[in-house]
Amino acid sequence: MAQTQPQERLIGALLRIAFQATVERVRERLADAGYTDLTMAHFSVFQHLPPGGARVTTLAMKAQITKQSMSALVEHLERQGYLERRPDPGDRRASVVDLTARGEALVQVARGAIEELEREWAEHLGDERMEQLRSTLRDLARLIEQQQGTAP
Repeated sequence: MAQTQPQERLIGALLRIAFQATVERVRERLADAGYTDLTMAHFSVFQHLPPGGARVTTLAMKAQITKQSMSALVEHLERQGYLERRPDPGDRRASVVDLTARGEALVQVARGAIEELEREWAEHLGDERMEQLRSTLRDLARLIEQQQGTAP
């Protein structure tokens, strides 16, 4: 019986592994800092919330979930003190979701966790390869955002 060679991992699997390691590190550091009232689903709110806030519909579209699902996540995070709503200056009938001081503190812990992980990866890969990785991913993100019409 012929043995088959293991197949090379495709880019999707490679990106997923790195992404899952990043999410897990953030989850661990948030728990260590006492942020134990969050689920993985809540991360999608913080990942897509730009400085200055956004409407729930925009967050839902970016997270690729329904408006109802995003509304439920946002409402939970409001009750926990991470988010607040304020009138949208462009349309007084709508509201914008933004971080509270507690939400800002959470984001700082998450950013610290990611920076820690990046330092570990740079130690393993070396500074030059790590910068190549960052540069390549920035270029890829720019291309994808242009194709999707979501470029900043």
